[in-house]
Amino acid sequence: METTANHLAEASLETAMELGLLKEEFEQIKEILGRTPNFTEVSIYSVMWSEHCSYKNSIKWLKTLPKEGPHMLAEAGEENAGLVDIGDGLACAFKIESHNHPSALEPYQGAATGVGGINRDIFTMGARPIAQLNSLRFGNIELDRTKWLVKGVVKGIGDYGNSFGIPVVGGELFFDECYNTNPLVNAMSAGIMKTGTMISATSYGVGNPVFIVGSSTGKDGIHGAAFASKDITEDSMEDLPAVQVGDPFQEKLLLEASLELAETDAIIGMQDMGAAGITCSTSEMSGKEGFGMIIDLDKVPCRQEGMLPFEILLSESQERMLVVVKKGREAEVQAIFDKWDLNCVEIGEVTEGGRLEYFAKGIKVADVPAESLVLGGGAPVYEREYKEPAYYQKNKNFSIDSIEEPKDLKAVAKFLWNHPNIASKKWVMEQYDSMVGTINMSTNNPTDAGVVSIKDMDKALAFTVDCNSRYVHADPEKGCAIAVAEAARNIVCSGGEPSAITNCLNFGNPYNPEVYWQFVGAIKGMSAACTKFKTPVTGGNVSFYNQSMQDGVDVPVFPTPTIGMMGIVPSKENVTTLAFQNEGDLIYLLGEAQNDINSSEYLYAFHKEKNSPAPHFDLETEFALQDTLKGMIKSGIIASAHDCADGGLFMTLMEASMPNNLGFDISTDSNFRKDAYLFGEAQSRVVVSIHPSNKEAFEKAANANGFTLLGTVKGVDMKIDGESFGTVAAAKSEFDSALENYLTSNN
Repeated sequence: METTANHLAEASLETAMELGLLKEEFEQIKEILGRTPNFTEVSIYSVMWSEHCSYKNSIKWLKTLPKEGPHMLAEAGEENAGLVDIGDGLACAFKIESHNHPSALEPYQGAATGVGGINRDIFTMGARPIAQLNSLRFGNIELDRTKWLVKGVVKGIGDYGNSFGIPVVGGELFFDECYNTNPLVNAMSAGIMKTGTMISATSYGVGNPVFIVGSSTGKDGIHGAAFASKDITEDSMEDLPAVQVGDPFQEKLLLEASLELAETDAIIGMQDMGAAGITCSTSEMSGKEGFGMIIDLDKVPCRQEGMLPFEILLSESQERMLVVVKKGREAEVQAIFDKWDLNCVEIGEVTEGGRLEYFAKGIKVADVPAESLVLGGGAPVYEREYKEPAYYQKNKNFSIDSIEEPKDLKAVAKFLWNHPNIASKKWVMEQYDSMVGTINMSTNNPTDAGVVSIKDMDKALAFTVDCNSRYVHADPEKGCAIAVAEAARNIVCSGGEPSAITNCLNFGNPYNPEVYWQFVGAIKGMSAACTKFKTPVTGGNVSFYNQSMQDGVDVPVFPTPTIGMMGIVPSKENVTTLAFQNEGDLIYLLGEAQNDINSSEYLYAFHKEKNSPAPHFDLETEFALQDTLKGMIKSGIIASAHDCADGGLFMTLMEASMPNNLGFDISTDSNFRKDAYLFGEAQSRVVVSIHPSNKEAFEKAANANGFTLLGTVKGVDMKIDGESFGTVAAAKSEFDSALENYLTSNN
């Protein structure tokens, strides 16, 4: 059996490389320490210098993103989550993170602990979580493994979130073969707090005691951060101990204890123990102010006997926090955690000098400078080469004329509303509690974004997650700008003002120049769009190494920079549904139609054409359209608004029809191919319905953006150019059941 003594011996280069460090990084560590590190110290550096913790291959470009705004209370990277002033003495903390690799191995726990971790980031700051969202990507839905992954992930999210008591107010679900081995599981959480009460993830004051609170420490999740920074392979099941195990009921207790603690002034700082566990929380809290810590690992409450120092340091056991307490206030803090029946154990104290000294059985097992471990300190920063992939030029050569227009467009429509990427996500959402806690204003009146009521206030908050990864793959810069624009459009269609974003950047191996080209392009597109919409980046997560080995070649997933956006609805009267409201209302297309089917679900799935550019998009046009729509909603002339997105105009109309079983009778424009008009996914278009009495006011306001009177809300049929595409009710029945049918069928 391994012993502590074994881990005090000098580590070899071979050991360092087995733990994921590069040769030059091992030499850098020796230079920092002035000696060869022991195994425990190498383990510390391996997790803190992993891509997951250090962002060593991405930080150069992340720093170019716009991070400042008039309502920002905490800039990106400063705290556990972004913090935005929402007025009236309140602030919103929100963040999105990935749990991709754990979910690929153990979908239930991988997804569940992803939910738990992102919620802890919120309440660690002193904010009470009020809303959750998720963005999920899986492989070919006909594969048994995909069905297993989907069912496990959805159940994990549902069980943990429902038990914890936070409503799921939105999300997205997408299938493509590129995610066969490596699914993407991105979880977002948002909470509110009083301004000026934020708990910082910091440490200072020599002699102040350091406490670990919450659950006991076990062997789950060890080297989890390093595991998240490497490829998924056939041998990855051997890394199963790197997957954490969650307990939502314990987390609920920790939430209430943490918020009660936040109401006192007894603490200096608090940090969630996520990736890299005690190692990460001690180093990041210490590195922020230049102090150090002495930590006695023997005092850490452990679930298993005989845990070695590196196992205690690197464990990613869930539902734990590190708290630095003001000296003399220990009993006050202890009483709060005793009340909630949680561990609260003093394991060390703050020191001067900036060093982290870890002891076990009276022996110093590791001694490292905190700053050398953290982002912005001594962690390495790399500039990676990048080059345009060959497929990009192939995409540009696509012509709509190469695609023959189908004679039966009703068959196309039926194909789309039954496609898993477009069909209702009802099977998923019914497993989530959408109504617990804070009032979800979108359940009975569906909106493009999830709208959450704030108690005793006239305003509300709107949240959405968006990214069409196919667009980003086709053109990273344009595709990522579209993701930001669509998120903003969903907020605006719901009656809100876009405020800020968080992001989860899912890409392949950064050492692949073509993958890195995708990453750089996405950052450029995000930066341009966020600058235009005045939605600064509050923080987020980078997840590289999302790829799989196929026929001896690394195949990355589609570049997937998921955008989580928060917006403010100034008045609840402004909340705007996507659903048609009244028979006889006029239906308009706000924005310009295009002869464009690029990267649409119609082109990709129906015609199986996988090489085309991103759909038509112009940032200035998009901004102007959203600005016009905001004015219309505030003036009260809009009855409903729904953005044109996946599935094009037809699916937008159908989705607007279904909530109230109100059909439509519209005409197409002969200046455009009918398939492009109905199923193309050109951006900067919104379908609105208005009362006929508002016709003049609408057309006057919309004139600068372009508009088309499509037809009227009428009957129970979906009529286009006088031809019925079926009844709304019949289409809805198939639309609602398609996903479940896929997941429960036997191939």
